[in-house]
Amino acid sequence: MKCYAIDTGYFKLDGGAMFGVVPQSIWKKTNPPDENNLCQWAMRCLLIEEGNQLILIDTGIGNKQDPAFFKHYHLHGEASLIHSIRQAGFHENQITDVILTHLHLDHVGGAVTRTGDKLLPTFSQAKYWVHQGQWDWATINPNPREKASFLQENIQPLFESGQLNLIPGVESPFSFIDFFVADGHTEKQLIPLIKDKDRTIAYAADLIPSVTHLPLAYVASFDVRPLVAMTEKERFLQQALEQNWTLFFEHDPVNQVCELVLTEKGIRAGEKGNL
Repeated sequence: MKCYAIDTGYFKLDGGAMFGVVPQSIWKKTNPPDENNLCQWAMRCLLIEEGNQLILIDTGIGNKQDPAFFKHYHLHGEASLIHSIRQAGFHENQITDVILTHLHLDHVGGAVTRTGDKLLPTFSQAKYWVHQGQWDWATINPNPREKASFLQENIQPLFESGQLNLIPGVESPFSFIDFFVADGHTEKQLIPLIKDKDRTIAYAADLIPSVTHLPLAYVASFDVRPLVAMTEKERFLQQALEQNWTLFFEHDPVNQVCELVLTEKGIRAGEKGNL
C-alpha cells in the first residue's frame, strides 16, 4: 500500500469559529489571524494505492462556483486537486473510488466539475461513497445551521450519475479500511482508518481538523453538537493512542500527520510533519 497527501490549496476561516469557546489570546499563539481575524487552513486529501484500487478521500472545495462565492473563503496557493493527483503520478480517470467523509462544501466541492453547461462527477470511472445518514441529513431536510454548506450542485450530480453508493452502517466496503463514525460535527461523518500491516492511518477530517485541535475543549463552532463532538474526540483519541494510530489532518496548514503521546495535560501530538 502507498499513500499520498493530495493538496488542493488553502482557504481562510474565522479563527473564533474554528476554536469555539477557546479565547483568541490562546489560539493565536499557534494559528495567528490576519487583520480580519481569519486563519489559514489547508484542504488536504488522501490518495491510497492498494493493488488495482486507487481511492481518494475527500475532494476539497473545487472550482466551479463564481468569484462572488469564493471571495468568502479567500482561496490561495498553487495546488489544485487534479494537478496534485497528476503530480503523484496518476490520472483522474484512474481513481476507482472516492470516499466522502461528509458533504460540506470544502470536502465535496471537487467531486463535481462543470463541463460546459453540465455538472458531472470529476472522476468518471469512480464509485463515490458516503454514509446513508449523512446523505439523508444533507438532502432531505437540511437544517438552517448547515444548509449553506450543503450545496446541491456538489451533491445531486453524484446521485444523478448513478456513481453514488450509500453506506448504511459502520461496515466498510474496503477490506483494509474501517470507519469511525462521528455525529458531533455533522450527522454520520466517516473517519476512515486505513490499515497497512502494523500501521493505521486515521483520516481525522473535521473530527480533529488540525494538530491544534487535539485538546478536548478545542471544538469548532461549526459543530452541530459540540458536547457530542468532545465525547467522540475523547473516545477516538484514546483508541488512537492505545493502538498507535497515525493521525492525518485535512485542515492543518503545516502538518500532514502526527503521532500521539500521553502528557500531564492529556493526549497531545508527539512527532509531527509530513506523511
